[in-house]
Amino acid sequence: MQESKLKNYLILHLIVFIWGFTAILGALISLDAIPLVWYRMSLAVIFIALYFILKKKSFKVDSKGIFKFFITGVIIALHWVFFFKAIKVSNVSVALVTMSTGAFFTSLLEPIFFRRKINPLEILLGLIVVFGLYIIFSFESQYKLGIIYALISSFLSALFSVFNGLFIKKYNGETISFYQLFFGVFSITVYLLFTNGFSTSFFEVTNSDWLYLIILSSICTAYAFIVSVKVMKFISPYTVMLTINLEPIYAIILALFIFGDKEKMNPEFYLGAFIVLFVVLLNGIIKNKTVIRNKIKEKTVRKK
Repeated sequence: MQESKLKNYLILHLIVFIWGFTAILGALISLDAIPLVWYRMSLAVIFIALYFILKKKSFKVDSKGIFKFFITGVIIALHWVFFFKAIKVSNVSVALVTMSTGAFFTSLLEPIFFRRKINPLEILLGLIVVFGLYIIFSFESQYKLGIIYALISSFLSALFSVFNGLFIKKYNGETISFYQLFFGVFSITVYLLFTNGFSTSFFEVTNSDWLYLIILSSICTAYAFIVSVKVMKFISPYTVMLTINLEPIYAIILALFIFGDKEKMNPEFYLGAFIVLFVVLLNGIIKNKTVIRNKIKEKTVRKK
């Protein structure tokens, strides 16, 4: 049992490392953000469809689900477009630290969709995150556009995460992922058709870009998602949360090794980054302690 738990914990770390590598691949691929996302989502849809066929899973979903997945598919597509735009105009470190504001945006959105009271502590922690970003913004003003793009991407990420929190009550994760990716690439295709984006140059992809795109769509998207669902059945949400919050740290260290001077920032950046990442970790710890405490109370009430 202990060996199985350790195995799944190591797999979880591998998945988080893979997710962190997504930003690295985004910087390595020479394509602009929109074609990059179109290729990523198209290939990921193919890989997940093959998984469904091999596992003999049903593609069936009700009409309400189709509408929900269409809306969120568009949101996910926009999230990735702005994410990769942020990387292209700044660098991996700036994009990922700014993306850590997702927890703050989620704390504002969750009460609206789940009809719960706003937690003052979450707002306070969110304001501290904003302060950390202010430090970065003040001393790294050349990355202003990258920070703005990453903030938009972070908000969209929080938005579809909240929606998925509602969807998962009725649909399984694999079905949600497949249809959201499908409608995401569908929406980008429609956009490109209306803007005459499908030019000859759009389909001129270098061999190295093809290699990175296949890794990005298969391992970093399709594989990571499917395996993460399985791993989360064996590991507590607390452990999962803490590990996922290591993603930007893994990616920033990787970026320093791969891109060198391009990723080296002023000391003030690392101070701001530390504040942001520390608050994100602290928020997760507090949230999960509350969840565990509530579960203990529920069990105690049932026994009585």
